[in-house]
Amino acid sequence: MASVVFYFQVHQPDRLRRYSIFDSDPNYFDDYRNGTICRKVAHKCYLPANKMFLDLIRQHGGRFRIAYSITGIALEQFGRYAPEVLDSFKELADTGCVEFLAETYYHSLSFLYDREEFMEQVRIHSKRIQETFGQTPKVFRNTELVYNNDLAHMVARMGYKGVVAEGADRVLGYRSPTYLYHPVGEPSVTLLCKNYRLSDDIAFRFSNRGWSEWPLTAEKFAAWVHQVNGNGYLVNLFMDYETVGEHQWEETGIFSFFKHLPAKVFDFPDDNFLTPSEAIDRHPISGEIDCPEMISWADTERDLTAWLGNAMQSNALHELYKLGQMVKATGDVRLIHDWRRLGTSDHFYYMCTKYFADGDVHKYFNPYESPYDSYINFMNVLDNLRSRCQAPTRV
Repeated sequence: MASVVFYFQVHQPDRLRRYSIFDSDPNYFDDYRNGTICRKVAHKCYLPANKMFLDLIRQHGGRFRIAYSITGIALEQFGRYAPEVLDSFKELADTGCVEFLAETYYHSLSFLYDREEFMEQVRIHSKRIQETFGQTPKVFRNTELVYNNDLAHMVARMGYKGVVAEGADRVLGYRSPTYLYHPVGEPSVTLLCKNYRLSDDIAFRFSNRGWSEWPLTAEKFAAWVHQVNGNGYLVNLFMDYETVGEHQWEETGIFSFFKHLPAKVFDFPDDNFLTPSEAIDRHPISGEIDCPEMISWADTERDLTAWLGNAMQSNALHELYKLGQMVKATGDVRLIHDWRRLGTSDHFYYMCTKYFADGDVHKYFNPYESPYDSYINFMNVLDNLRSRCQAPTRV
């Protein structure tokens, strides 16, 4: 038996407006741009993809199953700019065939800097998921799949039964992401490792006409899934939801691929689809994974250098979290919310100066003319936020 576990990350950052050192307006975020991008991606990805997956669930009598991790700030944007997207996710939730995962509400790197803040953001996110979709998350994914042994121990203390992570070769060694594992010393938590080769075949290589396997058909991919039999039982396909229609445009055939994939998988009678929780419940543990170093799903290195690869990023993150206690001491709800929105990992990704094999990815998603512009803009905003903390009468 080969079980496909589809997990999609749904996230939209609150992008900053251009903010000069002379600016004193506490409205830091570019509402017009955020709304424009949210609605654009909604029409290219979220709405048609949600309808497609809902139809597939119904078409296959509930045998097609998927999972999502939706950030809290994405849910807020849907509420402001595209409420029909929120309704379509609720419709998927009502099928009973969709699982929603836990993560940090603000898609932050708080685990690296402030463990109490990390736990608070996860608590806020889980509450929002329960209120919105009627589910209490059981499986956790950290921002950008940042993971190590310490995260597994913390996830266990928070009561989650599973955590998803990148199937990095240097961590797995001779082992395969097609099995389930326990984090070392943590038998109460199950680790699901991303099959990055097959995931990236869809997320990054699907429309690459220079790829030796192009065009990727549903029939071909289902056969690759079936080949796992005898060497495991899981194919963990984790990717950004925007893969469907935004990163891979409709013209590439991505929607047709997904529409036909379930039927082709079911052509092999023993193969199926499971949510992460179902995979944990149905399949055995095959050993322990020791991961003392930090890994992520970003770039070819699968480490933290996308957010902490240069002095600008390190300084910006350090200065942000240094303000944490001061911000919270004000008791100002808006100020705290602004501070947390500034902690979204995208702001530091925009400061990345890496230009190796994955450099084009950073340039493509960066809304600034250069990483240095991003850093200066962010620090100007942070300076104003600091002044709001110190002001006798806060803005």
